[in-house]
Amino acid sequence: MTKSEIVAGLREIGLSTGDKVLLHSSLYSLGNVDGGADAVIDAFLEVLGSQGTLLVPVFGALGIITETLKKRPEAVISTAPVGTLAAIGADAETLCLDHWQAETAHGENTPFTRLAEMDGYVCLLGCDQDRNTSLHSVEALLRLPYMNTATTTFKTPEGNEITKDWPYYPGPHRDFIGLDHCFLESGAMKISRIGNAQVRLIKSQDLLDIGLAIGAEDPAFVLCDNPACADCVKQRAAIFADRMSCESFKLTASAKLAGRYVPEMVEKLSEVGINLIELDYVQGKACAFMTAEKLQRIVAELRENGIEISALSAEVVPDAPEKLTDLAKAAGIDRLILPAGAVAAAEYAVKNGLAVSFRNINHTALALASAVNEFKKHNECSVCFNPAAFVKAGEHPFLYSYRVGRFIKSIGQLDVVDALWDGSSTLLAYGNGEIKELISILRCHNYSGYLCLGGGTGYPGSLKEAADELIFLLDNM
Repeated sequence: MTKSEIVAGLREIGLSTGDKVLLHSSLYSLGNVDGGADAVIDAFLEVLGSQGTLLVPVFGALGIITETLKKRPEAVISTAPVGTLAAIGADAETLCLDHWQAETAHGENTPFTRLAEMDGYVCLLGCDQDRNTSLHSVEALLRLPYMNTATTTFKTPEGNEITKDWPYYPGPHRDFIGLDHCFLESGAMKISRIGNAQVRLIKSQDLLDIGLAIGAEDPAFVLCDNPACADCVKQRAAIFADRMSCESFKLTASAKLAGRYVPEMVEKLSEVGINLIELDYVQGKACAFMTAEKLQRIVAELRENGIEISALSAEVVPDAPEKLTDLAKAAGIDRLILPAGAVAAAEYAVKNGLAVSFRNINHTALALASAVNEFKKHNECSVCFNPAAFVKAGEHPFLYSYRVGRFIKSIGQLDVVDALWDGSSTLLAYGNGEIKELISILRCHNYSGYLCLGGGTGYPGSLKEAADELIFLLDNM
């Protein structure tokens, strides 16, 4: 390859005098170039002319072309220690000015977004979207919840040493390659060839606009679907947790749904993005009948991994009314979920400072309401509303149970489960539990209690599937 051949190829793909270009490149992909990296840089500068500007990222080992441009005496280096760029040309100073003062490394008031505002281009010479730093600008502008905060200590142009946090900083694995077809099919990106190298050219503003539109619809748009990719699993969990933070309720999950053993529970909860668990069964055994020492070990292991306990629940209450309270207090658990009618155990719990919720197990709505109202004459309590159990009792949970029981003021937890009339567990909103209607009415008054995935009833799937179904319901009501 010669410089003149590269010049011809750049003009053919659409670059001309006065253009501003952010270049990502691979000299190896071009093939043998007479003059090496310098010839490639000179070819771009010749096409762009004295009024044009060439930029390259120089924040890491990004190839010989970037290193060569950075070392040229006329190169201007942006002042941020992260996301750093080098530029040569008429607008080099303007593009790189005060990069260190921007809030983020790649977002507003950075060379990346200024390039878009100045109608500049992004060129990928012999490399793919995986090297396209401007896609980090899309992530930063969207303020995606899985992104990191980078902290650096550096000297300002005035010589002052400062330490600064850079929020919305790119982290591990991304599937940027998957966006290539979006840019191409939109008509915004051209693909050509120079030597052995594929060349991609797109207006920076078009790239941002397309990326922002896709990302606004799906915040996981640059994450892969590979369940073995720990990076993307973790980042998806951060998106889920951020989505749940927009709701007024607190989301927890049944231990039985989360896994059989504690390490499995921690892994599954972390993969989804849930940090609360209702302890019902561990290793197939009821937590309510464990020794205090064993339950304490379980709780300690969960808390060491960032999982807090929303309640200790029991389908069957021990004969001694004080046992559950003593068990919970020894483990540092402050809430019990008991079957409606377990009055002695509930009274002892309340007297010892624990919160109590009564769950319908084999109860009609009127029976649950009667038990709760009687208990509330002398003690505080709430209702743990299980729609699947009301279905088993032959009731419509929303149209009848919730209304006739007047649970709007007493509900403290909604078990997010569903069932058919014969009691068979189903996927959410695929049974007779009217779960969508129940969640919707609770959201109407900014319900601040718990929603429990898999609470009180079996769920015919994984915790991840239950969480995905809940998101789908929330986003489609």
